[in-house]
Amino acid sequence: MLALATILVSASAVAADGNPSAGNCDDFFCVGIEVPGKGGHGGSGGASGGTGTTPAKNPTEPPPCTYALANPQPPAGSAFWEGHDPSEGGAIYERTCGPLTSFVYGGPGGPPAAAVDPAVLAQQALDKMRLRAPKIGITPKAGGKGVVGMPVYMWTEKGPETYGPNVASASAGGITVRATAKVSRIVWSMGDGKTVTCTTAGTPYKAEYGKKPSPDCGHRYTTPSSITASGKYHVTATSTWTIDWTATSGPTGQLTEARTSAVDIAVAEVQVLN
Repeated sequence: MLALATILVSASAVAADGNPSAGNCDDFFCVGIEVPGKGGHGGSGGASGGTGTTPAKNPTEPPPCTYALANPQPPAGSAFWEGHDPSEGGAIYERTCGPLTSFVYGGPGGPPAAAVDPAVLAQQALDKMRLRAPKIGITPKAGGKGVVGMPVYMWTEKGPETYGPNVASASAGGITVRATAKVSRIVWSMGDGKTVTCTTAGTPYKAEYGKKPSPDCGHRYTTPSSITASGKYHVTATSTWTIDWTATSGPTGQLTEARTSAVDIAVAEVQVLN
């Protein structure tokens, strides 16, 4: 009797035609397969001892798999050849995925390629990007002083790293995922208890605008910053990056990231002289 291979399948796992029954085999293991030196996978007599599936830490990611050529190979006609003949140049491989061992057919090119999760490639593409917090532009400028009731303009520099689009890709197993990141909104916390949500990068202020309010991203203070402990308003800007990805194999998806920056500004009341 061959050690691995005849790759023993118990009588309860073999149908009348000599093939493993569908109820006892799956992509990872067959009940009753005897693998010398791999305890806990049962023997040649019926139920397996200690076999079972252990979920991966992240159920969306399969456990890493390794392949080794089965030695010796099962005889021609074995169900493990999946209808192929050894003369075709293929072989049977022992596949180990985490705690699970199975036997799979590989063609002349070698063992079957491991499935690639496009979502994992999307994250790899995202990791290649540099997505920064807003590069804040604001009136009044930091170090300057604004006036209660005057329009405040807020904006960010528009570039691939501060606003998008930022593009990267990752490939594996014949699949390529292309990811495109753009800022979908910036939430400005103005330091006076108010927030402003802007869906554009904002409009940089110019002197010719005078007292006109910002057309797309602005605010007005109704109280001076002297009411705060620091004497200034602490303004934060939080960008939400939306990352859309597409795989050459068909799937698509979306990821999000957030980045925050801040600045302190002073706002005073207008002094009226009698």
